[in-house]
This record gives sequence, C-alpha cells and structure tokens, in this order.
Amino acid sequence: MPVRTESESAATDGFADAVIDWFETHGRHDLPWQAHPSPYGVWVSEIMLQQTRVGTVIPYFQRFMARFPDVAALAAAEIDQVLHLWTGLGYYARARNLHKAARTIVEKHGGRFPDTVEELERLSGIGRSTAGAILTLAHGRPAPILDGNVKRVLARCFAVAGYPGSGKTRSELWALAERLLPCQSDESRAGSARNRIAAYTQGMMDLGATLCNRANPDCPQCPLQHRCLARRRGETDRYPGKKPPRKLPVRSVTMFILQDSEGRVLLEKRPPNGVWGSLYSLPQVETSERMVEESGNVGENVGARHASPVHAGNRNAARATHASPLHSKLPAGLTELQFENQPPIELEPFRHGFTHFQLDITPVRYFVARTVPTVADSGRWLWYSIADPAEVGLAAPVRKLLATLASAEPQRPGSSMKREEP
Repeated sequence: MPVRTESESAATDGFADAVIDWFETHGRHDLPWQAHPSPYGVWVSEIMLQQTRVGTVIPYFQRFMARFPDVAALAAAEIDQVLHLWTGLGYYARARNLHKAARTIVEKHGGRFPDTVEELERLSGIGRSTAGAILTLAHGRPAPILDGNVKRVLARCFAVAGYPGSGKTRSELWALAERLLPCQSDESRAGSARNRIAAYTQGMMDLGATLCNRANPDCPQCPLQHRCLARRRGETDRYPGKKPPRKLPVRSVTMFILQDSEGRVLLEKRPPNGVWGSLYSLPQVETSERMVEESGNVGENVGARHASPVHAGNRNAARATHASPLHSKLPAGLTELQFENQPPIELEPFRHGFTHFQLDITPVRYFVARTVPTVADSGRWLWYSIADPAEVGLAAPVRKLLATLASAEPQRPGSSMKREEP
C-alpha cells in the first residue's frame, strides 16, 4: 500500500464514522428498497438508479416489484413484459440484462443470489460497484462501491484530478473507496458491523445525491467539510474533472406512422441487440449522417429536443409530402399495404440523444386503407391499438408520438377510433 501523506491521513482518519453519523441523522431512510433490503430488491433498485434520479426511479421500482416480486417471477416473464414496465425509464439494455441475469440466477444458482463480488460480476449488467452495493446493503458485508455520487464525494474530498471515467483516475478512486471502508472490528462505535457497513454505503450515496451536488454543493452542511481538500482550496467546481468533449455523429431517419381505419399504428419489433433492442418502434429508413461537436451524454437521452413533435407539427402547419409513388420510401415489406388516396403528412422533426450519436427524426404519417396478411400475421410487426395498448416495450420517441397522436391530429372523415375487444 502506498505511503499516505499527512493531509491524506487527516482526511481519511475518522472518515467512515463521520459519514455514518451523518447518515443516521440526515440520510434517506424511507426509500422503498430500504424497507426490507433483499438482494433482489437492492439489485433491481441499483440497476434502475444507474444514470437515473431517485425521484424518477421510485414509481418504476414499485410497479416492477409488484409485477415481479422475486427473481423467479422475473425469470419466468417474457422480455416484452419486462420492457413494457421499463418504457420511459431509458437505457433499455439495463432491462434486457436484468432479465437475462434473472434467468441465469434461476438456472445456474437455484434461484439464490451469489454472495461474492466475483460471482455477481459474472451476471449480465452487474459491474463491480453494483456487486458491492448488493453485498453491503443486503448482506452487510464490506465491499467498495463507486457510483457517480461516490466518485464526486471522493474526488472533491481528496482532490483527485482528472475525469473519473479515465483509467488512472478511476483506479485512484477505487483505491480510496477500498481504503475508506469502515473497520468491522471497531467495537467502540454503536451498531453492529453489518449495520455500519450498510449505513456507510448508503451514506456515501446520499451525500453525493443531496449535498455534494455537481453545481452549488452545500458544503456548510457536509460532515466532511473540514477534511475536504477541494473546499479548503476553493476549487469544488474543479472536481471531479469533466468529460472531454468529443464529436458525435448525427444520424437522420424518417419514421413512418402507418395508421389503419381503426386508428391502430403499425410497429416493428427491433432486433434483440443494438439501438432499442427488443423494443417496438415505428418503421424507419436512415437518410443521412453528419458530425457535430457535443459534450457527450451518457446512455440514451429520453428527452427529445422538441417535446411533442405531433403538436409541433400542427403549430407549424404540417406539410403534405407528394412522393411519387406515394410509398416509395417505405421499408421493404410494407410496400404491399394499400393506402388511402391522400398524401402523407410530414410532422415536425425532432432530435433524440444517445451515448455515441444524435438521432434526428422526421415523422411522416400515412393512412392505410387495407392491411395485408403478410404484415398482419408476421411476428415482426404489431398493429398497436392506442385505445387498448399491448404490454410491450416502446422506444422513447415512439411512446411520445403515440401518446399525443389520437388527440393531436384530426381524424379523416369516416374513420373510427373504436376500442378493440381483448
């Protein structure tokens, strides 16, 4: 172990005790996954909390646990059911990995969660930090964690320079996280070792989430204020280091809203891997790609630049496109559909963000006069009833389009938006 400097020794001595004492009085104790912290509940909550705020996660967690109360129930579910409950939460690879890992736990571990970091990390979607959270919060066993909140607390308190995602900085933060774990043999403090480990872990996450914010940290209320090097130097805005800017490609696609006489919209199931894997989306064709300078988001940005492209299309007098023939741009397999004798309507374009690229979407609405068996009977396609929606996962921009479609656009004469019987 490297020799500690005098300033580092001053910062680390009593560090865990200060965090635990603060958590017992000021930490969050009413989160739904804290009531009965089972490995399964902690796991689901930790996966949902990746890149997502607590306030957003709580209702999703409660619905998910009501539908899939244990790992066996999750493993027995179909992926469409899992993605349906995940719709709107974003970062859908998390849901696919959760489902895959649940089946692994049932098939290879007899439905019992592994109880070591190494075994947990072998499960899909579980990294070192998530494994540590499961062990500490559910079992009270010592293991370091390093989520975004903890990185920020450690980077500021110990003035760890550099972007936390870079190899050198990440290694330094992991070493600190390991070194700062509370001592299990300290009998001079109140509470069992199990409870102290869990309190410390939750306390570190709560500090980063409630006091040590990215902007305007509430240093006067922080239990680590007197040992924080960044505060002492007046440089809290310097830590942690920002992610280096990079150029992201911008792709452009046309999404086709194909609506039949009953108001149903044709959706296409995406391949299991890649963008929106296993989700249902609108049929689309890619039109172009270019590069722009971006600071780089993490994962899928579930918020579009224009919140409601359907309404925006109305405000801007959505224009009719006069393609010749009418459906010349449709993806392969859909040209056999019979369309009503009116031009498609191009709605307002909007942008949707991912980790590695930005997606510019132009929705175009078609009215289908008659479907054909090759589309209706294919497992690739789904006629989705807006009035009686199926339990399937939807890509975020598609969900927003569908949510506003029925009321945003006037229906053509003679059309019916009747509710389908189950």
